[in-house]
Amino acid sequence: MNKLWRSGIILTAVSFLAGLGNYAFQAIIGRKLGHGGEYGLANNTLGFVGFLGLPLAIATTAVTHYIARFKSGGDHARLEGLLAGCRKSLFRLTLAGSVLAVLLVKPLSNFFNFPRSSLMLVALLCVLAGLWGSFAGALCQGLSWFKRLALISLLGVGLRLAFCGVFVSKYPVAETAVLASLFMVLANLVLLFWKKDLAVPANVSAVSPWNREFAEYLVVSAACIGGGFLFTQGDQLVAQRYFSPADRDAYAAAERLAVALPMTVAPLLIVLFTHRSGDHTRNALREQLKLIGLYAAGLVGGAIALVLLRTFCLKIMGRNTPDAAAMIWPLALTMTSVGLLQALAMWALASRWLKIGLLYGGLGIIYWATLLCLGQTPANLLRAMPVAALVSFATLFAVWLVAMRRHKLDVS
Repeated sequence: MNKLWRSGIILTAVSFLAGLGNYAFQAIIGRKLGHGGEYGLANNTLGFVGFLGLPLAIATTAVTHYIARFKSGGDHARLEGLLAGCRKSLFRLTLAGSVLAVLLVKPLSNFFNFPRSSLMLVALLCVLAGLWGSFAGALCQGLSWFKRLALISLLGVGLRLAFCGVFVSKYPVAETAVLASLFMVLANLVLLFWKKDLAVPANVSAVSPWNREFAEYLVVSAACIGGGFLFTQGDQLVAQRYFSPADRDAYAAAERLAVALPMTVAPLLIVLFTHRSGDHTRNALREQLKLIGLYAAGLVGGAIALVLLRTFCLKIMGRNTPDAAAMIWPLALTMTSVGLLQALAMWALASRWLKIGLLYGGLGIIYWATLLCLGQTPANLLRAMPVAALVSFATLFAVWLVAMRRHKLDVS
Protein backbone atom coordinates (compact mmCIF):
# COMPACT_ATOMS: atom_id res chain seq x y z
CA MET A 1 0.00 0.00 0.00
CA ASN A 2 1.59 3.32 -1.04
CA LYS A 3 1.93 6.39 1.14
CA LEU A 4 -1.10 8.15 -0.38
CA TRP A 5 -3.49 5.30 0.41
CA ARG A 6 -1.96 4.71 3.82
CA SER A 7 -2.33 8.36 4.80
CA GLY A 8 -5.91 8.49 3.56
CA ILE A 9 -7.02 5.32 5.34
CA ILE A 10 -5.30 6.17 8.63
CA LEU A 11 -6.73 9.68 8.70
CA THR A 12 -10.18 8.39 7.78
CA ALA A 13 -10.07 5.75 10.53
CA VAL A 14 -9.11 8.37 13.09
CA SER A 15 -11.77 10.68 11.72
CA PHE A 16 -14.32 7.92 12.17
CA LEU A 17 -13.38 7.70 15.84
CA ALA A 18 -13.59 11.47 16.11
CA GLY A 19 -16.96 11.30 14.38
CA LEU A 20 -18.19 8.89 17.04
CA GLY A 21 -17.04 11.43 19.62
CA ASN A 22 -18.95 14.19 17.88
CA TYR A 23 -21.96 11.88 17.73
CA ALA A 24 -21.59 11.41 21.50
CA PHE A 25 -21.53 15.20 21.80
CA GLN A 26 -24.83 15.40 19.92
CA ALA A 27 -26.26 12.66 22.13
CA ILE A 28 -25.27 14.56 25.29
CA ILE A 29 -26.67 17.91 24.23
CA GLY A 30 -29.71 16.20 22.70
CA ARG A 31 -30.59 14.82 26.12
CA LYS A 32 -29.44 17.70 28.29
CA LEU A 33 -30.95 20.58 26.34
CA GLY A 34 -34.46 19.14 26.46
CA HIS A 35 -37.17 19.86 23.92
CA GLY A 36 -37.64 23.61 24.38
CA GLY A 37 -35.82 24.59 21.22
CA GLU A 38 -32.37 24.88 22.82
CA TYR A 39 -30.99 21.85 20.97
CA GLY A 40 -31.96 23.20 17.56
CA LEU A 41 -30.73 26.64 18.57
CA ALA A 42 -27.33 25.24 19.57
CA ASN A 43 -26.87 23.47 16.22
CA ASN A 44 -28.07 26.46 14.24
CA THR A 45 -25.57 28.63 16.11
CA LEU A 46 -22.78 26.17 15.29
CA GLY A 47 -23.86 26.35 11.65
CA PHE A 48 -23.74 30.12 11.90
CA VAL A 49 -20.16 29.87 13.20
CA GLY A 50 -19.32 28.11 9.96
CA PHE A 51 -21.01 30.90 8.02
CA LEU A 52 -19.02 33.62 9.80
CA GLY A 53 -15.84 31.59 9.32
CA LEU A 54 -16.19 31.36 5.53
CA PRO A 55 -13.58 34.05 4.76
CA LEU A 56 -11.15 32.23 7.04
CA ALA A 57 -11.88 28.89 5.37
CA ILE A 58 -11.28 30.46 1.96
CA ALA A 59 -7.90 31.86 2.97
CA THR A 60 -6.96 28.58 4.69
CA THR A 61 -7.69 26.57 1.55
CA ALA A 62 -5.52 28.84 -0.58
CA VAL A 63 -2.68 28.81 1.95
CA THR A 64 -2.85 25.01 2.20
CA HIS A 65 -2.56 24.72 -1.57
CA TYR A 66 0.51 26.92 -1.72
CA ILE A 67 2.16 25.24 1.28
CA ALA A 68 1.79 21.88 -0.48
CA ARG A 69 2.95 23.38 -3.76
CA PHE A 70 6.08 25.01 -2.30
CA LYS A 71 6.91 21.90 -0.28
CA SER A 72 6.55 19.61 -3.29
CA GLY A 73 8.65 21.94 -5.42
CA GLY A 74 11.38 22.21 -2.80
CA ASP A 75 10.95 25.99 -2.56
CA HIS A 76 11.84 26.19 1.14
CA ALA A 77 12.54 29.92 1.21
CA ARG A 78 9.10 30.86 -0.11
CA LEU A 79 7.46 28.25 2.11
CA GLU A 80 9.08 29.55 5.27
CA GLY A 81 8.41 33.13 4.23
CA LEU A 82 4.74 32.34 3.62
CA LEU A 83 4.38 30.82 7.09
CA ALA A 84 5.99 33.87 8.70
CA GLY A 85 3.64 36.17 6.80
CA CYS A 86 0.62 34.12 7.89
CA ARG A 87 1.57 34.38 11.55
CA LYS A 88 1.93 38.13 11.32
CA SER A 89 -1.45 38.45 9.64
CA LEU A 90 -3.10 36.26 12.26
CA PHE A 91 -2.04 38.53 15.11
CA ARG A 92 -3.49 41.53 13.32
CA LEU A 93 -6.73 39.75 12.44
CA THR A 94 -7.19 38.57 16.02
CA LEU A 95 -6.90 42.10 17.38
CA ALA A 96 -9.15 43.61 14.72
CA GLY A 97 -11.66 40.77 15.02
CA SER A 98 -11.93 41.22 18.78
CA VAL A 99 -12.91 44.86 18.32
CA LEU A 100 -15.42 44.00 15.59
CA ALA A 101 -16.94 41.24 17.73
CA VAL A 102 -17.76 43.74 20.48
CA LEU A 103 -19.31 46.15 17.98
CA LEU A 104 -21.33 43.60 15.99
CA VAL A 105 -22.81 41.33 18.67
CA LYS A 106 -26.10 43.17 19.02
CA PRO A 107 -26.70 44.09 15.35
CA LEU A 108 -25.96 40.56 14.14
CA SER A 109 -28.18 39.03 16.83
CA ASN A 110 -31.10 41.18 15.71
CA PHE A 111 -30.52 40.67 11.98
CA PHE A 112 -30.27 36.87 12.16
CA ASN A 113 -33.12 36.48 14.63
CA PHE A 114 -31.11 35.08 17.55
CA PRO A 115 -33.16 35.26 20.75
CA ARG A 116 -30.15 36.13 22.95
CA SER A 117 -27.08 38.26 22.25
CA SER A 118 -25.01 35.84 24.31
CA LEU A 119 -25.41 33.24 21.55
CA MET A 120 -23.93 35.61 18.99
CA LEU A 121 -21.10 36.47 21.39
CA VAL A 122 -20.00 32.84 21.80
CA ALA A 123 -20.34 32.33 18.05
CA LEU A 124 -17.96 35.25 17.42
CA LEU A 125 -15.54 33.89 20.02
CA CYS A 126 -15.52 30.55 18.18
CA VAL A 127 -14.68 32.35 14.93
CA LEU A 128 -11.76 34.20 16.55
CA ALA A 129 -10.38 30.99 18.04
CA GLY A 130 -10.84 29.36 14.65
CA LEU A 131 -8.28 31.76 13.16
CA TRP A 132 -5.48 29.89 14.88
CA GLY A 133 -7.08 26.47 14.65
CA SER A 134 -7.45 26.83 10.89
CA PHE A 135 -3.83 27.90 10.52
CA ALA A 136 -2.74 24.81 12.45
CA GLY A 137 -4.88 22.67 10.16
CA ALA A 138 -3.42 24.31 7.06
CA LEU A 139 0.09 23.58 8.34
CA CYS A 140 -0.63 19.94 9.01
CA GLN A 141 -2.43 19.39 5.73
CA GLY A 142 -0.08 21.38 3.50
CA LEU A 143 3.05 19.80 5.01
CA SER A 144 1.47 16.32 4.91
CA TRP A 145 1.57 15.99 8.70
CA PHE A 146 -1.48 13.74 8.63
CA LYS A 147 -0.62 11.84 11.82
CA ARG A 148 -0.39 15.10 13.73
CA LEU A 149 -3.66 16.23 12.16
CA ALA A 150 -5.26 12.98 13.33
CA LEU A 151 -3.91 13.50 16.84
CA ILE A 152 -5.33 17.02 17.00
CA SER A 153 -8.69 15.70 15.83
CA LEU A 154 -8.86 13.10 18.61
CA LEU A 155 -7.67 15.52 21.28
CA GLY A 156 -10.19 18.11 20.14
CA VAL A 157 -13.08 15.70 20.43
CA GLY A 158 -11.88 14.63 23.87
CA LEU A 159 -11.77 18.24 25.06
CA ARG A 160 -15.20 18.90 23.59
CA LEU A 161 -16.74 15.94 25.38
CA ALA A 162 -15.02 16.81 28.66
CA PHE A 163 -16.33 20.38 28.54
CA CYS A 164 -19.76 19.17 27.52
CA GLY A 165 -19.95 16.60 30.31
CA VAL A 166 -19.10 19.17 32.97
CA PHE A 167 -20.72 22.41 31.86
CA VAL A 168 -23.67 21.45 29.65
CA SER A 169 -24.95 19.18 32.40
CA LYS A 170 -24.69 22.04 34.89
CA TYR A 171 -25.88 24.80 32.57
CA PRO A 172 -28.24 23.21 30.00
CA VAL A 173 -28.48 26.09 27.52
CA ALA A 174 -27.36 26.46 23.91
CA GLU A 175 -24.47 28.77 24.85
CA THR A 176 -22.56 26.10 26.79
CA ALA A 177 -22.96 23.61 23.94
CA VAL A 178 -21.41 26.11 21.54
CA LEU A 179 -18.62 26.94 23.99
CA ALA A 180 -17.65 23.25 23.95
CA SER A 181 -16.61 23.75 20.33
CA LEU A 182 -14.53 26.76 21.36
CA PHE A 183 -12.76 24.70 24.03
CA MET A 184 -11.78 21.98 21.55
CA VAL A 185 -9.59 24.45 19.61
CA LEU A 186 -7.06 24.13 22.45
CA ALA A 187 -6.09 20.75 21.00
CA ASN A 188 -4.03 22.61 18.40
CA LEU A 189 -1.57 23.58 21.11
CA VAL A 190 -0.10 20.09 20.79
CA LEU A 191 1.81 21.40 17.77
CA LEU A 192 4.07 23.25 20.22
CA PHE A 193 5.79 19.91 20.79
CA TRP A 194 7.05 20.22 17.20
CA LYS A 195 7.80 23.95 17.33
CA LYS A 196 11.34 23.33 16.04
CA ASP A 197 9.83 22.12 12.77
CA LEU A 198 7.96 25.43 12.47
CA ALA A 199 10.90 27.72 13.23
CA VAL A 200 11.57 30.31 10.52
CA PRO A 201 15.26 31.21 10.02
CA ALA A 202 16.11 34.80 10.88
CA ASN A 203 17.51 35.44 7.39
CA VAL A 204 14.26 34.52 5.63
CA SER A 205 12.02 37.44 4.73
CA ALA A 206 8.27 37.00 4.64
CA VAL A 207 7.01 36.44 1.11
CA SER A 208 3.73 38.19 0.43
CA PRO A 209 1.30 35.85 -1.35
CA TRP A 210 -0.59 38.77 -2.85
CA ASN A 211 0.24 38.46 -6.50
CA ARG A 212 -2.12 38.01 -9.43
CA GLU A 213 -1.88 34.22 -9.37
CA PHE A 214 -2.72 34.04 -5.66
CA ALA A 215 -5.59 36.52 -6.05
CA GLU A 216 -7.13 34.44 -8.84
CA TYR A 217 -6.79 31.29 -6.79
CA LEU A 218 -8.31 33.03 -3.77
CA VAL A 219 -11.39 34.00 -5.79
CA VAL A 220 -11.90 30.42 -6.94
CA SER A 221 -11.29 29.16 -3.41
CA ALA A 222 -14.01 31.56 -2.26
CA ALA A 223 -16.39 30.06 -4.80
CA CYS A 224 -15.56 26.49 -3.73
CA ILE A 225 -15.72 27.10 0.02
CA GLY A 226 -18.83 29.23 -0.28
CA GLY A 227 -20.50 26.64 -2.46
CA GLY A 228 -19.51 23.87 -0.04
CA PHE A 229 -21.03 25.78 2.87
CA LEU A 230 -24.29 26.37 1.03
CA PHE A 231 -24.52 22.69 0.05
CA THR A 232 -23.83 21.40 3.57
CA GLN A 233 -25.11 24.14 5.88
CA GLY A 234 -27.47 26.27 3.81
CA ASP A 235 -30.47 24.22 4.87
CA GLN A 236 -29.78 25.15 8.51
CA LEU A 237 -30.10 28.83 7.67
CA VAL A 238 -33.41 28.08 5.96
CA ALA A 239 -34.61 26.13 9.01
CA GLN A 240 -33.55 28.94 11.35
CA ARG A 241 -35.55 31.39 9.28
CA TYR A 242 -38.77 29.45 8.71
CA PHE A 243 -39.19 26.55 11.15
CA SER A 244 -40.84 26.53 14.57
CA PRO A 245 -38.69 25.54 17.60
CA ALA A 246 -40.18 22.04 17.64
CA ASP A 247 -39.57 21.54 13.92
CA ARG A 248 -36.02 22.88 14.28
CA ASP A 249 -35.29 20.34 17.03
CA ALA A 250 -36.49 17.39 14.94
CA TYR A 251 -34.74 18.65 11.82
CA ALA A 252 -31.46 19.34 13.66
CA ALA A 253 -31.26 15.76 14.96
CA ALA A 254 -31.78 14.20 11.51
CA GLU A 255 -29.60 16.78 9.76
CA ARG A 256 -26.66 16.24 12.15
CA LEU A 257 -26.71 12.53 11.40
CA ALA A 258 -26.88 13.06 7.64
CA VAL A 259 -24.20 15.74 7.44
CA ALA A 260 -21.85 13.38 9.27
CA LEU A 261 -21.72 11.25 6.09
CA PRO A 262 -19.45 13.54 4.05
CA MET A 263 -17.64 14.66 7.19
CA THR A 264 -16.64 11.09 8.09
CA VAL A 265 -14.92 10.42 4.77
CA ALA A 266 -13.71 14.01 4.30
CA PRO A 267 -10.14 13.10 5.41
CA LEU A 268 -9.75 11.24 2.13
CA LEU A 269 -10.38 14.55 0.37
CA ILE A 270 -7.87 16.28 2.66
CA VAL A 271 -5.18 13.84 1.56
CA LEU A 272 -6.32 14.04 -2.07
CA PHE A 273 -6.26 17.84 -2.10
CA THR A 274 -2.74 17.99 -0.64
CA HIS A 275 -1.38 15.32 -2.96
CA ARG A 276 -3.04 16.72 -6.08
CA SER A 277 -1.89 20.26 -5.24
CA GLY A 278 1.71 19.12 -5.30
CA ASP A 279 1.68 16.36 -7.92
CA HIS A 280 -0.14 16.52 -11.28
CA THR A 281 1.94 13.81 -12.92
CA ARG A 282 0.41 10.85 -14.73
CA ASN A 283 2.09 8.43 -12.32
CA ALA A 284 0.14 9.93 -9.40
CA LEU A 285 -3.17 10.11 -11.26
CA ARG A 286 -4.17 6.46 -10.92
CA GLU A 287 -3.82 6.47 -7.12
CA GLN A 288 -5.61 9.82 -6.83
CA LEU A 289 -8.59 8.49 -8.78
CA LYS A 290 -8.61 5.34 -6.65
CA LEU A 291 -8.79 7.55 -3.58
CA ILE A 292 -11.85 9.28 -5.02
CA GLY A 293 -13.38 5.84 -5.64
CA LEU A 294 -12.73 4.84 -2.04
CA TYR A 295 -14.30 8.11 -0.89
CA ALA A 296 -17.42 7.51 -2.99
CA ALA A 297 -17.76 3.92 -1.72
CA GLY A 298 -17.46 5.07 1.88
CA LEU A 299 -20.03 7.80 1.31
CA VAL A 300 -22.61 5.48 -0.27
CA GLY A 301 -22.00 2.72 2.28
CA GLY A 302 -22.41 5.18 5.13
CA ALA A 303 -25.68 6.47 3.70
CA ILE A 304 -27.11 2.94 3.44
CA ALA A 305 -26.05 2.16 7.01
CA LEU A 306 -27.59 5.39 8.30
CA VAL A 307 -30.94 4.69 6.66
CA LEU A 308 -31.02 1.15 8.06
CA LEU A 309 -29.94 2.22 11.56
CA ARG A 310 -31.77 5.54 11.74
CA THR A 311 -34.01 4.55 14.66
CA PHE A 312 -31.07 3.26 16.68
CA CYS A 313 -29.02 6.40 16.00
CA LEU A 314 -31.86 8.73 16.94
CA LYS A 315 -32.53 6.78 20.14
CA ILE A 316 -28.93 7.28 21.27
CA MET A 317 -29.34 11.01 20.67
CA GLY A 318 -32.58 11.04 22.63
CA ARG A 319 -34.38 12.39 19.56
CA ASN A 320 -36.21 9.32 18.23
CA THR A 321 -39.43 10.88 16.97
CA PRO A 322 -41.44 9.88 13.89
CA ASP A 323 -40.75 13.27 12.32
CA ALA A 324 -36.97 12.98 12.74
CA ALA A 325 -36.89 9.36 11.50
CA ALA A 326 -38.85 10.28 8.37
CA MET A 327 -36.32 12.98 7.54
CA ILE A 328 -33.29 10.65 7.44
CA TRP A 329 -33.84 9.13 3.98
CA PRO A 330 -34.10 12.39 1.95
CA LEU A 331 -31.28 13.95 3.98
CA ALA A 332 -29.01 10.92 3.44
CA LEU A 333 -29.65 11.04 -0.31
CA THR A 334 -28.95 14.76 -0.33
CA MET A 335 -25.70 14.51 1.59
CA THR A 336 -24.47 11.66 -0.60
CA SER A 337 -24.85 13.88 -3.65
CA VAL A 338 -23.32 16.81 -1.77
CA GLY A 339 -20.33 14.68 -0.75
CA LEU A 340 -19.71 13.60 -4.34
CA LEU A 341 -19.94 17.23 -5.41
CA GLN A 342 -17.27 18.13 -2.85
CA ALA A 343 -14.91 15.50 -4.23
CA LEU A 344 -15.16 16.91 -7.75
CA ALA A 345 -14.75 20.48 -6.48
CA MET A 346 -11.66 19.68 -4.40
CA TRP A 347 -10.10 17.86 -7.36
CA ALA A 348 -10.76 20.86 -9.59
CA LEU A 349 -9.39 23.31 -7.02
CA ALA A 350 -6.21 21.30 -6.44
CA SER A 351 -5.78 20.93 -10.22
CA ARG A 352 -6.29 24.70 -10.67
CA TRP A 353 -9.26 24.14 -12.96
CA LEU A 354 -10.62 27.55 -12.09
CA LYS A 355 -13.77 27.54 -14.22
CA ILE A 356 -15.03 24.33 -12.63
CA GLY A 357 -14.38 25.79 -9.18
CA LEU A 358 -16.44 28.84 -10.10
CA LEU A 359 -19.20 26.62 -11.47
CA TYR A 360 -19.34 24.72 -8.17
CA GLY A 361 -19.78 27.97 -6.28
CA GLY A 362 -22.52 29.07 -8.67
CA LEU A 363 -24.34 25.77 -8.25
CA GLY A 364 -24.17 26.22 -4.48
CA ILE A 365 -25.88 29.61 -4.76
CA ILE A 366 -28.60 28.20 -7.02
CA TYR A 367 -29.08 25.26 -4.63
CA TRP A 368 -29.48 27.50 -1.58
CA ALA A 369 -31.77 29.95 -3.42
CA THR A 370 -33.96 26.99 -4.37
CA LEU A 371 -34.21 25.86 -0.76
CA LEU A 372 -34.93 29.39 0.41
CA CYS A 373 -37.77 29.76 -2.09
CA LEU A 374 -39.32 26.31 -1.69
CA GLY A 375 -38.36 25.15 1.81
CA GLN A 376 -40.70 27.12 4.04
CA THR A 377 -41.91 23.92 5.75
CA PRO A 378 -39.93 20.77 6.67
CA ALA A 379 -41.86 18.70 4.12
CA ASN A 380 -41.23 21.15 1.30
CA LEU A 381 -37.56 21.53 2.19
CA LEU A 382 -37.02 17.76 2.23
CA ARG A 383 -38.67 17.39 -1.16
CA ALA A 384 -36.52 20.10 -2.72
CA MET A 385 -33.11 19.14 -1.28
CA PRO A 386 -32.50 15.72 -2.92
CA VAL A 387 -33.65 16.88 -6.34
CA ALA A 388 -31.59 20.08 -6.25
CA ALA A 389 -28.50 18.22 -5.01
CA LEU A 390 -28.77 15.48 -7.66
CA VAL A 391 -29.20 18.02 -10.47
CA SER A 392 -26.17 19.94 -9.20
CA PHE A 393 -24.07 16.78 -9.08
CA ALA A 394 -25.10 15.67 -12.56
CA THR A 395 -24.21 19.09 -13.96
CA LEU A 396 -20.78 19.30 -12.32
CA PHE A 397 -19.93 15.67 -13.11
CA ALA A 398 -20.64 16.19 -16.80
CA VAL A 399 -18.40 19.26 -16.90
CA TRP A 400 -15.69 17.45 -14.90
CA LEU A 401 -15.65 14.56 -17.39
CA VAL A 402 -15.26 17.00 -20.28
CA ALA A 403 -12.35 18.66 -18.45
CA MET A 404 -10.68 15.30 -17.84
CA ARG A 405 -10.90 14.52 -21.54
CA ARG A 406 -9.70 17.99 -22.52
CA HIS A 407 -6.68 17.76 -20.27
CA LYS A 408 -6.06 14.23 -21.60
CA LEU A 409 -6.02 12.67 -18.15
CA ASP A 410 -6.36 8.93 -18.22
CA VAL A 411 -5.13 6.01 -16.18
CA SER A 412 -4.29 3.63 -19.00
